[in-house]
Amino acid sequence: MMETLIGILEKNGLVTAFVVVGITMYVSYLISDKLTKGRIHGSAIAIILGLVLAYLGGISTGGNKGLADLQMFSGIGLMGGGMLRDLAIVSTAFGASFDEVKKAGISGVISLFLGVIVSFVVGVLVALSFGYTDAVSLTTIGAGAVTYIVGPVTGAAVGASSEVIALSIAAGLVKSIIVMVGTPFVAKYIGLDNPRSAIVFGGLMGTTSGVAGGLAATDPKLVPYGAMTATFYTGLGCLMVPSVLFLATKVFFN
Repeated sequence: MMETLIGILEKNGLVTAFVVVGITMYVSYLISDKLTKGRIHGSAIAIILGLVLAYLGGISTGGNKGLADLQMFSGIGLMGGGMLRDLAIVSTAFGASFDEVKKAGISGVISLFLGVIVSFVVGVLVALSFGYTDAVSLTTIGAGAVTYIVGPVTGAAVGASSEVIALSIAAGLVKSIIVMVGTPFVAKYIGLDNPRSAIVFGGLMGTTSGVAGGLAATDPKLVPYGAMTATFYTGLGCLMVPSVLFLATKVFFN
């Protein structure tokens, strides 16, 4: 009986993935309601549980895809892959009100440039602390701190080694996880409770998946606004970092 059930789950990987995510969300909201009285949003707990499950899946198989390394849960790799993720992120922008976007005005634009530059500088400083001194490596790791998409794009453009590109992706993933988990906890302290602040927040943080996940755990109605500017942020980073910021880095670290 059990073997038959496991076989069915393995053959219907994507359906199994939706079931696992549904159960995780149910348990998370139950924990939120019963143990925290709603003070910690269920989505934030779900994110943490997802990370724990991914860690357990990784160490139990020795793989690098988390829970998706287990054959029974392989559909999670497809569900959480780039195609469905990007479709979900792009589709959220259609829920944004253009009137609210216009209200953000120049502050939204400034947040984009400021977010890219500040993240890049922080990434460069971290790279310096680990002993990297050449402009190519510093730029690539700094680009990873912008987002884990900008990192490899920049690394390929400036001729970085595969090891440095991998580090840039790791930096971006760490940032994404921090933003995703931390947003619900700091939202009330930074006034993240309206579309305009969500637009600025998305522009400053930039990591689309992190911003979307964090805002979903804070207030789902804010997701379209944060995801929209975060998407622009990624494009701006892909333009600025391999060109303007790389040249600026070469000036200081030739």
